[in-house]
Amino acid sequence: MKTLQKISSMLSSKTSVFVILVAIAAFFVPDVFSWVQGNNQSLVLGVIMFTMGLTLTTEDFKVLAKRPLDIFIGAVAQYLIMPFLAYGISTILRLPNEIAIGLILVGCCPGGVSSNIMSYLCHGDVPFSVGMTTASTLLSPVMTPMMVLFLAGARIEVNAASMFISIVKSVLLPVLLGFILNTLFGKKEAFKEAQQVMPGISVIGLALIVGGVIALQGANFFKSGAVIFIAVLLHSLGYALGYGVGKLTGMNTAKKRTISIEVGMQNAGLATNLATAHFAAAPQAAMASAVSCVWHSISGTILAGIYLQKDNMQ
Repeated sequence: MKTLQKISSMLSSKTSVFVILVAIAAFFVPDVFSWVQGNNQSLVLGVIMFTMGLTLTTEDFKVLAKRPLDIFIGAVAQYLIMPFLAYGISTILRLPNEIAIGLILVGCCPGGVSSNIMSYLCHGDVPFSVGMTTASTLLSPVMTPMMVLFLAGARIEVNAASMFISIVKSVLLPVLLGFILNTLFGKKEAFKEAQQVMPGISVIGLALIVGGVIALQGANFFKSGAVIFIAVLLHSLGYALGYGVGKLTGMNTAKKRTISIEVGMQNAGLATNLATAHFAAAPQAAMASAVSCVWHSISGTILAGIYLQKDNMQ
């Protein structure tokens, strides 16, 4: 078990490197990852969300009640900044519909599971981070389909009801199952030992989702790869806008760092799964979401490092 925990810790600290390596491998040897499609991809996403649920405790939910204003500000920022930023970028750059849909999907998804780790690493407010991720995830079955329909409905047919069901099955239920198990067995030593392996499993799951998309669409990547990169990079303005919200609402440094990371790092794995399942007629949407998966891992790590460097200079 100790060996698995060390591997998990290493994968968590090198998430971006591992995801990039898997993406490269999937591009050159697609058959290895071609199985991560359809129901298998949804299952992998479910495992990722289950690992998140296993880390949640009743104390995490109490944070939602104890700090309603912080969580409200965070949730509003989460579901306004990134969706409308994606829509704005898509409009200004006149992105092709497929890429625009992928970017908007990413923007409309809840916070990423790695954001809590990044908040911890940069001396952010971890309970606030967990509270924001929990709140945005619980809201996602309603907010994600609704925002996608509102912002992308003119570009492509959006079946919001079907998306709602998909998110409940692949996100909400696994999270709740993990939470229930943690509530029942969280005090047992063996369970605590197993929990320390979960971050690594989450990273592997994220890499597999990216690998599955690259395996399927990698041959088409260079047709619009530059445009996708530019759009995804510009979407990173969400970090600065999230920090700005924290500043405008009088949050302290730890909270400003946390809301910055929570807003900027989306659950692009969920976006990738939704793009694959509900927008199969727009394959570049899944590609844009997969690129966001990789970039959010890289950019979140870079930003956490910048915040830490700032502390060291003081």
